[in-house]
Amino acid sequence: MLPGLTLPGSLMALLGALRPCFTAPSFRTFCGLAAGLAGQPRRRTVVGMLLGAGLSRAWPHDRAHYFFARARWQIDELGLAIARLAVMLLVPPGAPLTVAVDDSLFRRAGRKVAGAGWQYDGSSPSRNKLSFGTCFVVAGIVVHLPFLARPVCLPVLARLVPPGRKTGPRASTRAQRKTSAPGSKTAAAVALVTLLAAAFPDRPVHVVADALYHGPALKQLPATVTWTTRLPANAVLYALAPPLPPGRHGPGRPAVKGRRLGTPAQLAAAADWGRGTVHAYGTSRGTALAAVTCLWHGCLGTRTVRVILAKDGRHPLLALVTTDLHATAAALVTRYAARWSIEQAFSDARNVLGAGEARSRTRRAVERTVPFALLIHTLVIIWYARHGHRPQVIAARRASQPWYTTKAGPAFEDMLTQLRRTLITARISAGSQANPTPWQTQEVLAAWHAAAA
Repeated sequence: MLPGLTLPGSLMALLGALRPCFTAPSFRTFCGLAAGLAGQPRRRTVVGMLLGAGLSRAWPHDRAHYFFARARWQIDELGLAIARLAVMLLVPPGAPLTVAVDDSLFRRAGRKVAGAGWQYDGSSPSRNKLSFGTCFVVAGIVVHLPFLARPVCLPVLARLVPPGRKTGPRASTRAQRKTSAPGSKTAAAVALVTLLAAAFPDRPVHVVADALYHGPALKQLPATVTWTTRLPANAVLYALAPPLPPGRHGPGRPAVKGRRLGTPAQLAAAADWGRGTVHAYGTSRGTALAAVTCLWHGCLGTRTVRVILAKDGRHPLLALVTTDLHATAAALVTRYAARWSIEQAFSDARNVLGAGEARSRTRRAVERTVPFALLIHTLVIIWYARHGHRPQVIAARRASQPWYTTKAGPAFEDMLTQLRRTLITARISAGSQANPTPWQTQEVLAAWHAAAA
């Protein structure tokens, strides 16, 4: 147990695996801030983490600020350590890794916030969809938990991507999208995926991303990585380059691409369609599928890709492009559908855990606080999957909230509430777990109700 800090043994077992990422003083601070962020139900600033851990009078607030702004630890190294922990505990041995990649804007205020600017924000209430804040590209490992029907994304790596040229809130949405530097986001995503591939050299890594994530940076992918993304409607595909006739030694460079196949809509019009079963978003349904092996010369040059086309009569044509040349079309559509789990992870980390509420301003602190919160989100899920799941607790909550007629599994809020109650119990009953006093029992019960608020 750490001096001045009482944590449950189940959580300390997970945090102890991350000890090599820190010096001894920084590890104690990390444990306190991690427990404080998970335990604080309201304002999750840096000093709010001290309040959540019950350390506001035991530690000076400078200790928490120093941890993010100047302490000697690396956010990528910590993320990879948590990734190894997640894969070891939640992914079957030898199974490929599915990695979802996306970016999210965390709104801020103030002129001196490092890396902040006016950027495109799809969730912004404004008409031009712009918000002032910091944008992070995130890579998360998609896992399937036995008590949930949906896949879950565990964010493990994140990188700050500053905006392009300076723009104001009156900039047009189209102009702002151009300044958000999609190429730099793709390059950042490739860098994060490369780190994951190096950490798991014996496992294939299958990346899924939305339509923003394409470009020349994909040419630098490691050999063990495949990339699947949505194909832009104006992308132009080409047939594979024709083989060189035997004995040809004439002048000129051999062709690098074949005939023009056209846009995704033109491919769909000429495709040979079949039927398959796609498992996505909690349902299985028959879908018309087609696959075309071709070149996306404008993006990936001469690298062979496959275009997967899907339609079911209820939704617009789905066109995916992938470097995976072996998986079936149905499996690729199912894999791409799991990308939505990273959107849910962003929502939970921001709205339930409080990611982005820290008011850091210096570059090093800004680069660490949001990724730190995303990593705590991952640790909460790992802890719950290993130690916290209690079917009777979920059943009791559903019984008390009968309007949840279809949700049978726990939400992230349920997982966090269970961890908060465990933290509160460990803190209050430390040293007298066998015979708690009536006062301790009443305080635990009151705190349990507050933890779920």
